[in-house]
Amino acid sequence: MSNTRVTNIDVLHLRADRSADAGFDGSYDTCIVLIEADDGNVGIGESESLPSAVRAVIDGPTAHSHAQALRDLLIGRDPSDVERIWQDLYLATDFIGRRGLVMHALGAVDLALWDLRGKIEQKPVYALLGGQVHDRVLAYGTIYPLARRADDVSRQIEAARARNLTAFKLCADPWWFDDLAHTASLLSAARRAAGDTARLIIDAALSYATAEEGLRLLPLLKDIGVWFLEAPMPLDDVEGHARIAREGIRIGVGDLGLTHVNEFVEMMDRGLADVCQPDISVVGGFVGIRKIAAATRSRKRRLIPHGYKTEITIAANLHFLASEPDDEPIMEYSLSSSPLRWETVLESFDVESDGRVRVPAKPGLGITLNRETVSRYTWPRSSS
Repeated sequence: MSNTRVTNIDVLHLRADRSADAGFDGSYDTCIVLIEADDGNVGIGESESLPSAVRAVIDGPTAHSHAQALRDLLIGRDPSDVERIWQDLYLATDFIGRRGLVMHALGAVDLALWDLRGKIEQKPVYALLGGQVHDRVLAYGTIYPLARRADDVSRQIEAARARNLTAFKLCADPWWFDDLAHTASLLSAARRAAGDTARLIIDAALSYATAEEGLRLLPLLKDIGVWFLEAPMPLDDVEGHARIAREGIRIGVGDLGLTHVNEFVEMMDRGLADVCQPDISVVGGFVGIRKIAAATRSRKRRLIPHGYKTEITIAANLHFLASEPDDEPIMEYSLSSSPLRWETVLESFDVESDGRVRVPAKPGLGITLNRETVSRYTWPRSSS
């Protein structure tokens, strides 16, 4: 325990102008949470959520004892007792939370608290989580949207390889069903450009309304040796996921809506998911994602964290995976064109020559907020 106390919580909404082809890319908006302590340190967190909604959960006002504003529970607390704070916040919001939006807000708060604690104790977050197992983490590059011409797809893969990436995720669009032969040619071009041994992931982004619809693409995915199929269909259709998995393809789930360990357990046990893909910023931060990691380990499944926001989320995933006992951890590395992806903090986490990203060793998450970016992209825009 320390004598340091939380003095303020601030929620920032950053928004950049979306490019014409941004589509489902969520990294043009981000929600940043800053937690200040009386010693001058500030912890930084982030959530993949609606910033205005996260602000309401944090700022309140409190409705009653089981629907409390997070601010009311945080001011004056000792930030070194992060797990205890997490449990107190979870229980104090159980009428409105336990799943969904409140977990998004709790995720941003938890990341900021671990960052704050690390800065106070002058330790990187992975040291607070039990110690460093890995100093670098393998990354796969997410390419979205996928081009509609085979030569352009090849160029997209080559551009990702130029960043030293050795594994790749291709994001599907509904138009893939319009001409399966053409889609097959695009996927074949991706495989040729990536190389025979490269891991290829297909992210369906909930594109399939039913399992039967999704199964139409299965022969194409098997032909190019897809490592796993991510987010094939609406998460409420647990049996539909199992139907696809029984056809001999690995299924990944969780990044587009699951927020609690029990939801991932159901998807593994009933939905036959092989890969859990929690977003650390929406499953309750480090405390939440470690519960999911324990559940996946006990079932001998794989956890690969989602990461399609800014370098804040990249840093959090690096610290989490650095402390995990997996033989070869791997994480998502967004290639979004959004300026927020690359400019929200002063640090950059580049992919090294062997496809891995080095874990930051500075105190906390090892990041510094770029105040110029904050000033430029804070929403709503200043009228002055």
